[in-house]
Amino acid sequence: MTGSADKARNYALLLLGYRGRSEKELRDRLKRKGFCEEDIEKTVAWMINAGFINDRSLADELKRQALSNKLLGFSGARRFMQQRGLARDTIDEALEYDEDTEFRNIRRLIEKKAKSLEKYPEPKRTKNLTDFLLRRGYSMNVIRKAIKNKFSIDEEMEA
Repeated sequence: MTGSADKARNYALLLLGYRGRSEKELRDRLKRKGFCEEDIEKTVAWMINAGFINDRSLADELKRQALSNKLLGFSGARRFMQQRGLARDTIDEALEYDEDTEFRNIRRLIEKKAKSLEKYPEPKRTKNLTDFLLRRGYSMNVIRKAIKNKFSIDEEMEA
């Protein structure tokens, strides 16, 4: 490898030391740093062959982060993964819709958010909660079911 290709590889390793990156993310960062196409191609090929870049395993990790840590809905998780530069087919392989996970996550978010919404009157509380959940990537159907379920449980507890 030429001196420039070595610098590109060292820079790529530095970037990967911070966090996992997709092939597209790495290419974009190397391009932004000013490396030529030839050096970028050599570096990315070397990273893939050495096992430093694996979009499929990154997709699995991002799925776990999105659903478990960030409590995003499946649309939000898809958007999160797309922003990291993963290809649509890689995302589709990693992200399968699971209604149980979706409802478990939305219930946790509703419980978490309910405390900060207590000060608002009822119509505004529901609207704010719905808007919050939509931004997190949940579908309107899932939101309606979860809110209806929450309020029916709350009414049962009060009775």
